[in-house]
This record gives sequence, C-alpha cells and structure tokens, in this order.
Amino acid sequence: MPHIALKLAPGRSEPQKRELAARIVQVLIEVLHVPEEEISLTIEEVAPKDWTEQVYRPEILAKWDKLYKTPGYNPT
Repeated sequence: MPHIALKLAPGRSEPQKRELAARIVQVLIEVLHVPEEEISLTIEEVAPKDWTEQVYRPEILAKWDKLYKTPGYNPT
C-alpha cells in the first residue's frame, strides 16, 4: 500500500499533474507489483519562499538517511 506525497513549486497545470500521477502509479504497479487500488498519491504545491521551511528542512534534511535521491541544491 504505497502512498506518495509529492510536493512541487506552483506552476504546473492540472493536466500535467494528472499525467504525472498516472505515470507514477504505473511505475509503482510495474516495479512493486501492487494493484492500482492500493496506491494513493497527493500533490501539494509549495511556494518557493516557503520551500526551505515546509519541505527542505522537515522532509529532506531531517530524513537525509532515508533519501534515495538527494537534491543537488542546499538552500540557505
């Protein structure tokens, strides 16, 4: 039962977000062999000015040892 919580900067259209979600779901089905009905996915837009406090520190920096893809940036 995977759940993906995706956070993005604003600016993507609803069709882009729907396509992204559909593709991520397909990868989960193919790689993890889980049925589609067990998958959930949220997309949350976070303003760039809020990224460090709302995403980078709590979701990236605080969970560095759990990241499978680290970012190539380090906000100040």
